[in-house]
Amino acid sequence: MKKIVSFFALLLFCAIGFAQETETKFDEKLAKSLNADEYGMKKYVFCLLKSGTNTTASKEESKKLFEGHMENIGKLAKEGKLVVAGPFMKNDRNYRGIYIFNVETIEEAKALVATDPAIKANLLEAELTPWYATAALQETVKIHDKIARKKI
Repeated sequence: MKKIVSFFALLLFCAIGFAQETETKFDEKLAKSLNADEYGMKKYVFCLLKSGTNTTASKEESKKLFEGHMENIGKLAKEGKLVVAGPFMKNDRNYRGIYIFNVETIEEAKALVATDPAIKANLLEAELTPWYATAALQETVKIHDKIARKKI
């Protein structure tokens, strides 16, 4: 009998411990500021950047266009329109990088893509698709600024 009581006491203790771990720490003010839905998620537009059709640009021209590409990334990030951007490592698929735009529609993302000099010059090509992910993704840029010793 003593073993049964001990077993149930242990079971109750574990249940209480697990119940506490699954408790949410909902912050309504933060959720609203990030436009999160009831699941803490929101719509974005995912952009896959691929090698473009322009294969005749000189090294000098390409360098200038990619400098503008990087400046544009910084501008869009500061405006809150771009929450993630980054290059792919060398691959055999002609994938160059990604953008995750903080907009809900493909049309809005097309307008942002049109501001990129490397895309305008066809050095890069953008493939856009709607994407649903955590609203917390928008905080990435703020956190990145705190962990980067050098600017790109």
